[in-house]
Amino acid sequence: MTIRLAAPLQSDSVVDGFGVRTVIWTQGCSHNCPFCQNPQTHDFNGGCEFDIEEIKEEISNLKNQDGITLSGGDPLYQIDAILEIAKFSQSIGLNVWCYTGFLYEEILEMGKKNHKYLELLNYLDVLVDGKFINELKDLNLLFRGSSNQRLIDVKKTLKNGSIVLIPENDGIIENFKNRTEELYI
Repeated sequence: MTIRLAAPLQSDSVVDGFGVRTVIWTQGCSHNCPFCQNPQTHDFNGGCEFDIEEIKEEISNLKNQDGITLSGGDPLYQIDAILEIAKFSQSIGLNVWCYTGFLYEEILEMGKKNHKYLELLNYLDVLVDGKFINELKDLNLLFRGSSNQRLIDVKKTLKNGSIVLIPENDGIIENFKNRTEELYI
């Protein structure tokens, strides 16, 4: 199995989720959000194909990373590959974040036709959902670009049966903000 990526894996990101992360930039997106920060990832024929086994090997060799972040493009357009990467990453102790232009509710609907979307939710820790909307852009938001996008605690959401957001005043977020500020001092 292969996956189409916009770039090689990017280690040591501190802006794509809690902690130090490796970002997997998927290629392909039809949301076409105006003013998207990654328009080069929209073309489904762009980027390069990588073998999933090579990606998994690269992930297994990561050092000093708290987790991986699936971004793009929109990772959900490559559900088979993303599911395998998420499963593998969690199996070796990494937490998994996923950015998508789809809403959580849309993913549940997609899951009625293809169970892999629902299965993927079991291997995500945080889902950042919703399209980027330039009119709602807010540079003070943590880990997202516009105020309509949600930081969803997927594990708690699945347990409760309703969406559980990670609140901005959460101690984890405050600790992260302080840690990030220290990195740049």
